Amino acid sequence: MTEFSDRELIGWREWVSLPDFGIDRIKAKIDTGARSSALHAWDIEPFRQDGEDWVRFNLHPFQRNDAVVVSGRAKIVDQRPVTNSGGTREDRFFIQVDVVIGHHHWPIEVNLTNRDQMGFRMLLGRTALQERVFVAPDKSYVLGRNRNRKRKTNKKDRPSNTDEGQP
Repeated sequence: MTEFSDRELIGWREWVSLPDFGIDRIKAKIDTGARSSALHAWDIEPFRQDGEDWVRFNLHPFQRNDAVVVSGRAKIVDQRPVTNSGGTREDRFFIQVDVVIGHHHWPIEVNLTNRDQMGFRMLLGRTALQERVFVAPDKSYVLGRNRNRKRKTNKKDRPSNTDEGQP
């Protein structure tokens, strides 16, 4: 069990990083009512590699910005039904990614789904958060609006739209 003093205080929304995909910052909703975490993705395509199940996908890390496209590949850890916010059950692929929140990072399981109509490109559910953070439901961006952002990116620094070299 993690000591309380090791836990970071976060708000109901925070900027997080996904280094596995070269994403320095993505706005995430912290949702203790959701069991699993979700990542915005489209063109989700399963494939086999070296006898294992993998998935390739595209995502826009920034809300209302379709110019930046990140392509990713990851080993599938599971495929199971998830009940979305509208109450509909849908089968989703789950992958494992490292997440960075403040000064802490750890691997989490996320499902891939199209979140174009949602306010956040990522949702962090309670399974990813348990025994790691305290959530202040009345606070936003406790860790700062750009804490995970290393520098302003320009066009040549943006992730490419190919999946070469991706994990």
